[in-house]
Amino acid sequence: MKRIYVTGGKPLRGSVRTSGSKNAAVALLPAALLCPGEIALENVPRIGDIFTMEQLLTALGVRARFIPATGRMQVDASRVETSDAPYELVKKMRASFCIAGPLLGRLGRTRVPLPGGCDIGARSVDYHIKGMEALGARVRIEHGYVEAETDGLKGATILLDTPSVGATCHIATMACLAEGTTIIQNAAEEPEVVDLANFINAMGGIVRGAGSGTMEIEGVKALRPTTYRVIPDRMEAGSFLIAAAATAGDVHVTGCVPEHLTSLILKLQEAGTEIVQGPDWVSVRGPVRPRAVSVKTLPYPGFPTDMQQPVTSLLATAAGTSVITETIYERRFRHTDELRQMGADIRQEGQSAIINGVERLSGARVTASDLRAGAALIIAGLMAHGTTEISGVEHIERGYEDIIGKFSQLGVTVGCLE
Repeated sequence: MKRIYVTGGKPLRGSVRTSGSKNAAVALLPAALLCPGEIALENVPRIGDIFTMEQLLTALGVRARFIPATGRMQVDASRVETSDAPYELVKKMRASFCIAGPLLGRLGRTRVPLPGGCDIGARSVDYHIKGMEALGARVRIEHGYVEAETDGLKGATILLDTPSVGATCHIATMACLAEGTTIIQNAAEEPEVVDLANFINAMGGIVRGAGSGTMEIEGVKALRPTTYRVIPDRMEAGSFLIAAAATAGDVHVTGCVPEHLTSLILKLQEAGTEIVQGPDWVSVRGPVRPRAVSVKTLPYPGFPTDMQQPVTSLLATAAGTSVITETIYERRFRHTDELRQMGADIRQEGQSAIINGVERLSGARVTASDLRAGAALIIAGLMAHGTTEISGVEHIERGYEDIIGKFSQLGVTVGCLE
């Protein structure tokens, strides 16, 4: 079984470039099914989720080719041969469920397994199904599959009880080819939603209001081929900012969008980190020891739930007591058990983690339970005395491009054990 080893005690120094956004790319690729022609996506990250999506599109009879060396994904959906998605692929990755809407729009039917992915808590597809039904689809769930069919989708007004990124993106793709206008109220405002809207508009769709709480999608007869560049990955950039701050490092993160990182940057500054921003870069100089802070995860533009786990590692050695409250996913504190093995003083009270900062962490054998937990454990290993061995590497590889290489170029010891 593959493991990552990390030898701690050295500050990160140097420059690292941000890859394309995982969360945006896996939202854009299902939308490519809507266009009967060749789509080219650029700046696509070389990560496990992209290879899974390539396999999934191919299994539908679509011509999909990812070129890792250039970060270019070509998708020709002129022919979609089946509306049935393979169980073994959809179970790997939650975002793959979002092929259901485009299949429904193109073929009038779909059969997709209930999704899998990281085990971080309840992420129901109820909002997705509610959107299908509101747009005129007949939906049933049988034997672990969602089956839907329609004689033609029609625009509707849909209110989301919570601003779900996945549901907002999925409903927007369904509405592209629907007759009339669809309005999504309480829509998610994340940059990845805006990127999807820009991609749809580049194909000739009509989406307004992305990045606000109300999105309007005007249905069109057909979409046209285009070439589109995926936005930078704010979660990857954020992980390197946290790692630099946690190790008293000095790191220049390039190719990012600082505006997408505002809530994290403010918290790092509150913890004593020096930060300078440019148009597409952020420079970080970490404190000798961070100050304790309180963090509460919220939908964008609030503090992102994906950065909760990495920032927990940072705060494990902060001076004082920190409180982290998780409002998005109820099981996103599983990494704290692993951090305690490394000497962290953390206790969970309901949906909050109380962190009493210790002088230092110690290397240990730990396991990543999900993608961002993996990043948190690498950061903890960089902070710790001695060597840390991390299992569950498959979770990390799902969402971080060449994470070992990128950390190594910053002057620290990170490697892989087979």
